[in-house]
This record gives sequence, structure tokens and C-alpha cells, in this order.
Amino acid sequence: MIRDITIGQYYPANSKLHRLDPRVKIMCTLLYLISLFLFDNIGGYIVATVFLVSVIRMSKVPFKFIVRGLRPIIMLLMITVLFNLFLTKAGDVIFKVWILQVTDEGLETAFFMAIRLIYLILGSSLMTFTTTPNALTDGIEKLLWPFQKIKLPVHEIAMMMSIALRFIPILLEETDKIMKAQIARGADLESGNIIQKAKAMIPILVPLFVSAFRRANDLAMAMEARCYRGGEGRTKMKPLVYEKKDYIAYAITIIYFLVALSA
Repeated sequence: MIRDITIGQYYPANSKLHRLDPRVKIMCTLLYLISLFLFDNIGGYIVATVFLVSVIRMSKVPFKFIVRGLRPIIMLLMITVLFNLFLTKAGDVIFKVWILQVTDEGLETAFFMAIRLIYLILGSSLMTFTTTPNALTDGIEKLLWPFQKIKLPVHEIAMMMSIALRFIPILLEETDKIMKAQIARGADLESGNIIQKAKAMIPILVPLFVSAFRRANDLAMAMEARCYRGGEGRTKMKPLVYEKKDYIAYAITIIYFLVALSA
């Protein structure tokens, strides 16, 4: 399960999506995610599906690799579907068992909510798959630069977000190593009730926190050794400049947004 969490990982490939400006990918991803919650008809979902499949094919990221990131959220997905299924009282009753009842509107709401969550995870993961942490930092910093007028530490915020994303796969890999080491020493992490499983996680969490603090300390020392003093006065080796393909990507995403809302 730990290895199935793919958020924050970068998949190197030579695709048009990888070569886009990170600002374009961030803004287009936000526009896509917003669109998922603005339409509530089958036409909008068809348009969103066609758009998402087209972008995945363009990214050259294997579909199996992208879908693997859905496995850790299956439980959350099931809980969301069940809540929408049984707690929606509007509509005609399909069947009723004790205090639980399923209506046609509840069934429709649960189905569309599951599709929204799946598309949300796929869309947001695709951005990190095709954008390096450094490019993501530069993109976020460029997008937030107007807030520098009110003395907001834009560079530091972008740096923290990038480091947090980068640490996700590192900590997951560390967790996997610790779990394998504990299992090799005879630890039982699977059997027992919820309380017993929670207690079994203590030998994993303690070394994981120690490792996380050690990595954070090493990173801070490395940044200080390289005379890092924040974003003031810093220049970019590769400045972000919009090109023709970036404007085309913006135009395609805006067209998708308008078509999806009007479908």
C-alpha cells in the first residue's frame, strides 16, 4: 500500500506536457479541478473524461502508474460513496432496509461524487508527474509574486510547498524500509483488532519521526552551507518565459472549461 502512493513523484518523459511552463500546468490544473464541481450533468463528465484521457496520453506517463495512486484512497472513496448513498433523502426510494434507504437521487449523487474524487486525484497527480520540484517551486513563486507588495514571503512559501511535496515520496520510501525491517524481526503488523494494529505502528512511527527530523536538519545545514538567505536578490538560472505552446495550452483549457459548463 505504501508503494502505491504516487503523489509528489516526478515521472521523467519527453512529452509536450513536460515541456510546458509550470505556471501553465498549475493554473490549468486548478481550472480543471474547479470545473469538476461546477457541472452536474452527464455531458460535463463526458467532456471532462475526454479532456483527462487526452492529457494523460499527451503526458506519456503510463496509465497503470497513474491509476496506482488511487489504491490508497479506496477506503475514503467508499466512505464518501456510502455517505452520499444512504444520507441523501431526496428522490424516489429504490429500496429500504431498517433505517437505511437508497433513493435514485442518492445513487446518482454517490456515483458522480466518486467520479469527481477519482478525476480530482488523477488530475492533480498528473501535474506532479510532469513537473520537477524545482520547476514547481519557480512556478508557484511566479504566480504568487503580486503578494510581495503586502510583504508576504512568497519565495519561502513556494520553497516550503516544494520541499513538502518532495518529502512525501522520501518519507514513504523510508516507511516501507522500516516496515520491512520490523517484519524481518518478527513484528506482526497485520493481525489483531484496530487497537492492536495501532500499537503495532508505534515501532514504525518512532524511527520514522527520528529519520524525518534528521533529514530536515541535514537539509537545513546544506542550505546554510550554500549561503541560502531567502529569495531576496536571488536570480534564476532558467527564467520562466511564456512561449507559443503555453498560450495554446491556456486556450485549450479555457475552451474545455466553457464546453464542460455548457454541456
